[in-house]
Amino acid sequence: MNILILGSGGREHALAWAIKQNPKCDRLIVAPGNAGLEAIAECADLDILNGGLVRDFCAENAVDFVVIGPEAPLAAGVADILRAAGILTFGPSQAAAALEASKAFTKDICDACNAPTAAYAHFTETDPARAYVREHGAPIVIKADGLAAGKGVVVAMTTTEALDAVDDMLGGGFGAAGAEIVIEEFMDGEEASLFVLCHGENCLAIGSAQDHKRAYDGDLGPNTGGMGAYSPAPVLTQALEDQAMTQIIRPTLAEMARRGTPYQGVLYAGLMIKDGTARLIEYNARFGDPECQVLAMRLGAQMLDLLLACSENRLETARASWADDHAITVVMAANGYPGAYLKGSAISGLDALPSTSMQEVFHAGTKRQDGKITANGGRVLNVTARSTSLKQARDLAYDMVQKINWPEGYCRSDIGWRAL
Repeated sequence: MNILILGSGGREHALAWAIKQNPKCDRLIVAPGNAGLEAIAECADLDILNGGLVRDFCAENAVDFVVIGPEAPLAAGVADILRAAGILTFGPSQAAAALEASKAFTKDICDACNAPTAAYAHFTETDPARAYVREHGAPIVIKADGLAAGKGVVVAMTTTEALDAVDDMLGGGFGAAGAEIVIEEFMDGEEASLFVLCHGENCLAIGSAQDHKRAYDGDLGPNTGGMGAYSPAPVLTQALEDQAMTQIIRPTLAEMARRGTPYQGVLYAGLMIKDGTARLIEYNARFGDPECQVLAMRLGAQMLDLLLACSENRLETARASWADDHAITVVMAANGYPGAYLKGSAISGLDALPSTSMQEVFHAGTKRQDGKITANGGRVLNVTARSTSLKQARDLAYDMVQKINWPEGYCRSDIGWRAL
């Protein structure tokens, strides 16, 4: 079959890498892609936020199946346009993608189905929000309601920091994404991510991961889109997964169906685990990045079979077959990220690195310029490895990092430290 993946990051490179291994895949196109994807797929210069253009491209190229990677096309309703044209598509509708596109919407769903989550309040004006912060004190969490590329969350440890975040978001610091905010109770514990394929009320859990959101070692510094991840998540035991499915995932899917906006695609539940109980932090309407990289590394070719089963409503007959293994990915980012950073610096040493089922460098923000691989984003490379133990996987990944020559980049040196 001919398959089109929408996106240009490490998540999409990992999905393409796994899907390419499946014999069902005859032709693989990624739009717009990146310098790393050029080696395994055709890259198409396509505006992936324009559903009409994507639909026409599919018709012209006899595309059988579309996998939507990032959140922006989902929020723009691209999946709706493709399904209306009869094109098999992986990814939720625009209405269902509100589970990620609006924090306030998710909280309303949680209230309606009694899913355990943090206490919260929703604001559109600065003065009431500031008053709420002063009343509740710190630590407290301030979230931009809309999509902010993984950076619209401030975990404020002081009241001053919280008030500054309120002023920044409602003052236009995050554009339209911060025009509304949600202020939440601070939840402590250990975070983990659970990934569930969904079609209406049918669902199948396909794995867990833990990521590192903070920029620097020891989980310090500003929040980022993710500086590394590993799978499986040791803290997410089978008992906790069962609790999350029973109390959070299935009630959410039932409530979405009841409202006439059934969910179809992958539902990523960010969970906070404490005292043997999981509570929902947030939902994402797509695979996490960089969590997708470790899941794809472990699932391999069966990734395509699972995505097809989800899209064709065959989840009751599908299952994920896991080896007793571990995977880890280390994000190499441009100096300055998640703040200001420069683009265009050259990266060398990649050609000498292994490219196997156990080790791979997924490109997240790269571009080919004058025959060289150059940095073209904040998070640039995802150095990924799999082995029989997390320690061995970590050692393999950091061995690859040492061989990459990119003075203008940095990475954390402690990915996986909580589990190790």
